[in-house]
Formats: sequence, structure tokens, C-alpha cells
Amino acid sequence: MAVVDHFAPDLLVEIDRASPTGVRAQIEQQLRDGVRAGRLHPGTRLPSTRALAARLGVARGVAVEAYAQLAAEGWVVSRQGSGTVVARTAASAQTGPAPPPAPPPLPYDFALGVPDLAAFPRTAWLAATRRVLRTMPDAELSHPDRGGAHALRAALASHLGRVRGVVTTPDRIVVTTGFWQALGLLCTVLAARGLTRLAMEDPSFVYHRHVVRAAGLEPVPVRVDAAGLRVDELVRTGAQAVLVTPAHQSPTGVVMAPARRSALLAWAHEQQGTIIEDDYDAEHRYDRDPVGALQGLAPDRVVYGGSASKTLAPALRLGWLAVPAEIARSVRDAKGMADGGSPVLEQLVFADLIERGDVDRHLRRTRAANRRRRDALARALAEHLPQARLHGVAAGLHAAVELPAGSDERAIVRAAAARGVRVHGLSPHHFPRARGEEPPPPGLLLGYGALSEQAIRRGIAELGAAVDAVGPGMAP
Repeated sequence: MAVVDHFAPDLLVEIDRASPTGVRAQIEQQLRDGVRAGRLHPGTRLPSTRALAARLGVARGVAVEAYAQLAAEGWVVSRQGSGTVVARTAASAQTGPAPPPAPPPLPYDFALGVPDLAAFPRTAWLAATRRVLRTMPDAELSHPDRGGAHALRAALASHLGRVRGVVTTPDRIVVTTGFWQALGLLCTVLAARGLTRLAMEDPSFVYHRHVVRAAGLEPVPVRVDAAGLRVDELVRTGAQAVLVTPAHQSPTGVVMAPARRSALLAWAHEQQGTIIEDDYDAEHRYDRDPVGALQGLAPDRVVYGGSASKTLAPALRLGWLAVPAEIARSVRDAKGMADGGSPVLEQLVFADLIERGDVDRHLRRTRAANRRRRDALARALAEHLPQARLHGVAAGLHAAVELPAGSDERAIVRAAAARGVRVHGLSPHHFPRARGEEPPPPGLLLGYGALSEQAIRRGIAELGAAVDAVGPGMAP
């Protein structure tokens, strides 16, 4: 009686015993077809000859001969002790051209929105994962709550109230797949309630405009100055909702002045408008006292959004919204329709880290390290680009660099990349200007959270050389 190896990989091969084609030839042809069609990828492990024969109900010798023929033709590779796998060279037989290789990373990548990934608390995360798996009820492995795991919603309500002044309850928090999804869900809900336009800061994070448009709303620009959003211009737009980053404006780094905060809240109450507060990196602060969330002053008019992307890592895709009671059910329903709810295990692990104080301890460590990075950036810019002005460095993980008038921003970005330095121009984050309107002032955005102090110094030295090579726009 044949013994089936229950640990062998499955393989979809069907034998037609009524076919005039022999069993061995059928096995060979189906495996060739699988490789050609892309179902069997290079490196895919195949069952042993014994396991394949047992599952197909044929003599082992048939499977041995089939694998031997395919190996002779170059479709598979068999090695003693390693089993049989689809050959790497078989990739050329698959349909469609191979994708081009990814470009190599630049040595000095001032990436935006990326914290120090090497500082991710792997040990604490692993310990929390073990605790959660040991103690979570089996029922938690069923379909998730569309609003998020209750343990995380409760932990967030407490944490956000303590560190950001957010006034909310677990039933008014919705866990999302990052802030991008959160914004899309909100726009969908607002559109269903009859809104057609969403006011946005100008400049603002360019990809958020894409999210807003995809959800069916028209983004409307409102200028930002040294005090934050121009509320007087917001009033003239006639929009009934606005997206703001008051604690650390994205991307200029401006902190919204108290008078503007008051004016914005007054607008929301008078117009029955909705404020969407993107609190994307407010917990990273260095030279000033924390600025509390707007939401704490008007929980019925402000939707508060945040994520773990700057705190821990973007790969977690953990975001959240604290929403007014009036739209809480609508946002939960929209989340449920979008994906049925976020993965539960990561939510419970994150909740455990919050409750045990691991997130607070991680933030204290990373704040100190990021302050040193920020200081290294400021010193390097003063040495290598003394004509540039630095903004928005009291908090956050990026700095805005104002270039002198006439500087060719795009040429500088290209020249920096040629020297191994990735920087971002400020102009793409501005709304398009009307014909005849003055173009936005030139500037650069430098994320420093993922670079060492030494890499920051070297990268800025190369950036300075790139600016010098571009030409007179940066001349003293």
C-alpha cells in the first residue's frame, strides 16, 4: 500500500486514464505547460517522486522517469537531498517579458515619511506577539470587527487622550489601513452626504489630492503662510470640509498659530463644517512644547487621523480615525465595505505595546536620536548651503529648505540624484498655478529619519556640490 507524504507540497496534475497519451507523457506535458503559462515559477519546489506517484496512483518509476525527462530538457533541476524544483532558466519560457530590475537605492536617500526602520522594536514586538497568541480567544480569529479590534480602539482612546488631548471613546475610533485609506473612507462618507469639494492646504502632500479625487471630491487649494492655513481664504471657497495638518504642516513644517486655530474652529461651528486633522508626526518634537490636537477643542466638528507609520514603521499599515458620533457608523460601514476590516493580530500586538508603555519608551528613544539627526542636518546645511533657509525643524521627520529666488529646483533635484543623493522638490506639492500666476518659490524637502548622522553630513555635502554645479541661482 502506497504511503502518502502529508508534508509534501501539493501539485495540480490530473491524469486522464482514458487518454491514448501515456501517464508519464501527461505528467511531463502538464508540468511543461505549467511553467510556460507562469503557474509554476522558477524555484518552485515539486513533490518527491514517491509522493507524486502515491497521489496519482501510479508506479514510482513513472514519476522518476517523468522528472528525469524534464530535467534533461532543462525544465526542472533535481539534487540529492534538495528535491526537485523548477529550473531558474525556465523563466525564459514563461509568457511576457521579465520586469526590469529595480534601480539600486541611492547612497543618501532623504526619503519623506520614513522613520529609522532599524530602530523598529523587534524584540518588544516579538514578545507582544507571543503574549497575544498565547492569550487571545479563538473567537478573535474569526471575521474582524469592521471598526477594528476593541482592544486597540480602547488603547488608542486612552493613549491619544493622554498624549494628544483627543476626546473620544472606543466606539468612535475606526482602525484603518494607514491614513491614506482613512482619508479615502472619509471622503466617500462626505460625498454620500452631499459634499462635492474638500479644501486642502496649498502646499500639501500631493498624494492626498489623488486620494481625494479618487473618492469623488474636488480638492480646493487654500494658501498656507507663516501662521498656517489662511482661514479667510477658506471662507471664500464655500467648501464645507477641510483637510489640515496644524501641528506640523505638511510639507512646510509651519505650526498653525493660536489665532488661526480659533478662527478655523469658529468657521467649522458657523458653517457646520468638517475639519479633518491629519496628525501625522506630531509626537516627534524637539524644541517646543507639544501642540494639542484641534480635535480636543471640538470633537463634534473635527475628525482626527493618525497612524503608526512615523512612530514605528509604514509597513505595519496601521492607521486610525477618531470621528464625531454623527458619522461613526457611516465610517465603520465604509471601512467594512472597503476590505472587511484590518488584520487583527497586528492590532492586538500594537494594543499590547501601547498598554505596556513600550510605544512611549520607543518614542523617547527615537526622539533623542532624531533630534541629533536634525541638528546634524542643520549644521551641514549651514556649512554647505548657507544661502538656503531651513524651516519646520522644531518637530517631525523632515525639513523644508527654501532656496533663493531663481534657483532651478528640478535641475538641483536631478543633479543631486546624479551624485547619489535623493531629495524632493517642493513644487510638486503645490497646486497647479493658473496661467500668468507666479510659480511657487523653489524649495527642497529633506527627510532625515532614516539616515545616520554621518550619512546626513555626507549627503548634504554632495547636495551642496550639486547645487554649485547647477549654476548661479544659489550664488552668494
